[in-house]
Formats: sequence, structure tokens, C-alpha cells
Amino acid sequence: MENISDESASASNQTGLPEYIKGRGSQFNPKNQFLKNEIVKEHVEAIDDWIEPNVETQYLEDHAKGIVNKVESPDVGMYFSMNPYQGCEHGCIYCYARNAHEYWGYSAGLDFERKIIVKKNAPELFRKFLMNPKWEPVPISLSGNTDCYQPAEKKFRLTRQLLEIAVEFNQPIGMITKNAGILRDKDLLSKLAAKDLICVFVSITSLNEELRRLMEPRTTTAKQRLRIIKELSEAGVPAGVMTAPMIPGLNDHEMPSLLKAAKAAGAKFAGYTFVRLNGAIKLIFHDWLYKTFPDRADKVWHLIESGHDGKVNDSEFGRRMRGEGNIAELVGQQFEIHTKRLGLNAESFHHNLSIFQRPGQQINLF
Repeated sequence: MENISDESASASNQTGLPEYIKGRGSQFNPKNQFLKNEIVKEHVEAIDDWIEPNVETQYLEDHAKGIVNKVESPDVGMYFSMNPYQGCEHGCIYCYARNAHEYWGYSAGLDFERKIIVKKNAPELFRKFLMNPKWEPVPISLSGNTDCYQPAEKKFRLTRQLLEIAVEFNQPIGMITKNAGILRDKDLLSKLAAKDLICVFVSITSLNEELRRLMEPRTTTAKQRLRIIKELSEAGVPAGVMTAPMIPGLNDHEMPSLLKAAKAAGAKFAGYTFVRLNGAIKLIFHDWLYKTFPDRADKVWHLIESGHDGKVNDSEFGRRMRGEGNIAELVGQQFEIHTKRLGLNAESFHHNLSIFQRPGQQINLF
């Protein structure tokens, strides 16, 4: 059994929050491991009226030096990724991208949801990257970290600009999102799909709206996500469903119904991961779990531990995404049985790498 530090165990006391912060996943800001100093709240019992405002989301513009990153992890299914935004207002409590916010000097908790870094020069950097004669086209994922269709996209339209450049260059793209905002760009996605240049995965973790609201507070409903799959499929865009993460005791029992609903909507492909709580996410999830589901928190926590050899995280490539032990194996078997029964993953998608073309350059047909 893995111990939880005092920081998480007493998070409610440290934050001094009188009630649950609605509309946010994390309920506090854990310490940034890279910063020496931190702000804490002590002796809350001596304060008559402790006011903790639910701060509005801030958009912080950044002049990035690069936008395309090589992915070194061999088990995430991507070669390169692009992230026009860092931090994510969706606030998914389990999100692995939270830890990356610490590199920017912020916390992986509430800061991750409230302080969104906007790379305004992302389109300029992407064009410059593709113009480099050393670039040999392979698929680039939008996004490998935070959701490129989070609420910020409605304001800044960076993802759309990146897709416009991909269309111009015939650059293969992979996408994963849980936001119906992707349908604004159906015209561009259809152009890419006509040349076998794109495949889109839609993340769906629960058909239970109450669980979705608590676990992913500022995301599109499951009904809307199924609509994404349906509309993209009807537009000729290859679409799949990502049932990730599966959290034993919370949503793992929903996998068969999730896969069935996605297939009915037109999904051709499916994937899943077993929950892993690395870095600060362990503290954030533990605090959320015991505040949100106090009646079954112990059971859920121990089930997660059973999938990672007594811990809640495993860093071993290949094993970390699937877990180990009886519970993790049952989740994996369930996925295999139902995808086979439904005909999901019966075919594979291959991006067209042969028609990449820089402006003014002729396509090499040989």
C-alpha cells in the first residue's frame, strides 16, 4: 500500500476551503516540485470568514521557441506532437498533462485549470518547421498533451490555423479531443481525410453525466462526444473512441456500453488505458476522490494500487498504460472481447506520407 504525503492527506485544511469548488477538478494547488518557496494557509480556525474566490480562467500569451516536439515514449502511439495550449480548462482530475504545468512555474492543481498558456505564434512556428528541408513527413499529433479544442480555442483559433497549414502542406495529422468544438473545423478535417491525412479519436470516459461532471467538470457531455464521432464519420473522417482512463470502482464497468455507443455512432477504432497517477496527480486525485466519493474512496484507491503492484503509478514503458494484476487484466480482457465483438479495430488506418508538399514544390510521385 502506497503512503500519501501529509500534503494530500490534509489538503482540505491547507486550502481552507469551506466547500467544494464547483466547475473545477482539482480542489487545491499542490507544491511545485521545482520551486523552493510556496504559499500556505495556516491556522484557519482563527479566521472568522475565510473567502476563497473561484478565480476566472487567465490566458497567458507566450512567444514560444518551438511548437513541434519529438515524442520519446514508445507506448503512446505518436511520433511528434503539437500543443498550442499548455494547461487545460477542462479540469479532468486524472489528466497526465498536469505535471507539465510545473515546468512553467505553476502548480499542477488549480493553476493547471486556471492559468492557460497560449502560444500565439504557434502557426508561424509550424510553417517554419514544415519548411525545413530536413523534415520527412510522419504524423504529428494535435495534441499530445492538453486538449487542442479546450475553451481557449474558441477565442484564439490556433488549432484551426494549424490545420489550415497542414492542409496546405498535405501534412499527416492525428487528433484526440473531448470537445465538440472540433466540429467547427469539419471542413478542414474533411479535406485532410479525403487524402488519408487524418484520423481523430474522441475521448469518452463515462455515459453517466453526474460522474462526467465531477471527473471532467468543463468538458462536453458524452452525448455530444458521440455526436462528434457521428458527424465526423458521416463527413468521411476516420474516427475512433478512446476510453481512457479506466478507473476501477468508478467507470471500468462502463467500458462495454462506451464501446457499443461509439460503434453505433460510427467509430472504427478504439483504445483504452488503465489509470495511473504519476507525480502531483497522485495528490490531486487522492484529495478529489476522498472529497467526492468518501463512501467508496478507500475501495477505489486500493483497486488502483492493485493495478500497479501496490502503487498508483508505474513508469515502465508498455506496462504503465495497461497496468498489471487481476483487476487490470480483467479490464484488458473486457476491452479485447468487446472490440472484437463489435468489429472495432478490425481494420487499421495508415496515414498517407507520400504527398507531402511544400509550397512551390512539386510532389514526388516516385
